[in-house]
Amino acid sequence: MKNDRSRVRPFYSPGSLLIRQTASALLFGALVGWRKMPYWGLHSGIKSIPVSAGAIGMGCIGFPAHPAWEVTSACNLSCIHCHATGGKTSPDEMDTYQAKTFIEDLACAQEFRMLVYTGGEPTIRHDIFELLAHSKSVGFRNVIATNAMIIDDHMAMELKKTGVVGAAVSLDSARMETHNFVRNNRNAFDLAIRGIRAIKKAGILLQINVTAMSYNFDCLNELVDLSDELGASIMLMYQLVPVGRGLNIEDAGLDLTENERLIYFLKQKQRSSRTIIEPVAGPQYWPHLLETHGITYGWALGLAEKLFHGCSAGRGFVYIKPNGDVWPCPFVEVNCGNVREEKFIDIWKNSRPLIELRIRERLMKGKCGDCRYSSICGGCRGRAMALSNGDYLAEDPTCFIPVRPRRNN
Repeated sequence: MKNDRSRVRPFYSPGSLLIRQTASALLFGALVGWRKMPYWGLHSGIKSIPVSAGAIGMGCIGFPAHPAWEVTSACNLSCIHCHATGGKTSPDEMDTYQAKTFIEDLACAQEFRMLVYTGGEPTIRHDIFELLAHSKSVGFRNVIATNAMIIDDHMAMELKKTGVVGAAVSLDSARMETHNFVRNNRNAFDLAIRGIRAIKKAGILLQINVTAMSYNFDCLNELVDLSDELGASIMLMYQLVPVGRGLNIEDAGLDLTENERLIYFLKQKQRSSRTIIEPVAGPQYWPHLLETHGITYGWALGLAEKLFHGCSAGRGFVYIKPNGDVWPCPFVEVNCGNVREEKFIDIWKNSRPLIELRIRERLMKGKCGDCRYSSICGGCRGRAMALSNGDYLAEDPTCFIPVRPRRNN
């Protein structure tokens, strides 16, 4: 295997990326009236740049232009909402050699500068540090998505040494009993907090991942406060999408009215939070912010389209399964190809679902297809697919934004 350290471009190249990332945060802060933005910029903003390496703006799953790799389906928890149905190791997971080959192939995609390791629970894969070190050696900034159950001070320092610049820890509630219920483990909360403190001590940027659903909807305010207290720099506020184990609790998902309530809550809470909060599976946030300020057309909308990207499935974001299957998103369960059978770059450039999602403005149906916000929002493609007949180009039935017809309609 070749080990060409120059293939992954640094996060600061080209300089226009840094300008767009900064402009995205500034526009976002202005639209929500974020009073703590100077604090965030000083304490977290600069540190977050390597974590969002390659980002061209703000959107679903935090920022577009990055791959997330489910390195194993093995997990030490059995969460009731897990999209990956984590549990035992799959017999067809890529071995160490195949995984390293994939990392090198992935480095050929010029857009990518950061690699997310997820699962299952990535920290329990036997060769995780070897893989992290390898992706660091080819130039990737590593981010790990974890339940933090087994992360102690020693492991956190090892993660740091192998190029982990950010850790996204799943936390479902500030209330121990709620988090433990969702995670199906009576020790999950205490161990997650221990892991968070170890991550912070090691100097790794902390991100909190939350899945909003009926079980925790009424205590999200407390959770944002706890995230501030723990020193989180970023919070991703997911919504339950009925895939994987989520199918068993579909009724706990948010409907149109609850989606609107969540979006209003995020905007209000952001004003006083020290953590930057971004929605996942709720791209209506971006047009809602614009609507609040009467920005529905003209140059201001054009600026927003360059900085806010809504649903990123397949257009910047891509998800790789343990066996090498490539999906546009963990919630868009469409196989675009397998990296053990063909080069990732060929899948990335030529897969029909990925191509369609990149030009979705021309292909989406229903109100999503009719709306001028199709670029900065586009609806949640995962929820559209799950709640339709499996069509990832269908309209998002949980959208509460009034349809604003395209100017040329």
